[in-house]
Amino acid sequence: MRRAVCPGSFDPITNGHLDIIARASKLYDVVHVAVMINQSKKGLFTVDERIELIREVTADFGNVEVESFHGLLVDFCKQRDIPAIVKGLRAVSDFDYELQMAQMNNGLSGVETLFVPTNPTYSFLSSSLVKEVAAWGGDVSHLVPPLVLGRLTERLAQK
Repeated sequence: MRRAVCPGSFDPITNGHLDIIARASKLYDVVHVAVMINQSKKGLFTVDERIELIREVTADFGNVEVESFHGLLVDFCKQRDIPAIVKGLRAVSDFDYELQMAQMNNGLSGVETLFVPTNPTYSFLSSSLVKEVAAWGGDVSHLVPPLVLGRLTERLAQK
């Protein structure tokens, strides 16, 4: 069984994230989406809420498993016998950082990292940017799935 992981904070999941997960789901039998837990950051959505959103928007793929992780991604991979990490690259600036991470992860555990160029439609997109634009009343409906847009709008209205 060919397995890979798509890691991230996904606060919230965007169409750019979904594009990478969808493409990975066509290449692998099982794609694990690993939602990073970072206690030092206060997310807009809780980890459990992010997991729920990702499960809902990836349900049609049929081969995506979503769970959280805390610690080293290579440990997550070892525990689940996952030999590959799939990461989207938006720009050359992403590559510098991601290459270092890929080399470290491979050196620690032998896990390979595959880089997928982002669809140009989403090359500028990040969760942080979506939250900022939405918080100022900007239209992000083309940047996130409808379910996420609804929850994002609700959450921002509460603040």
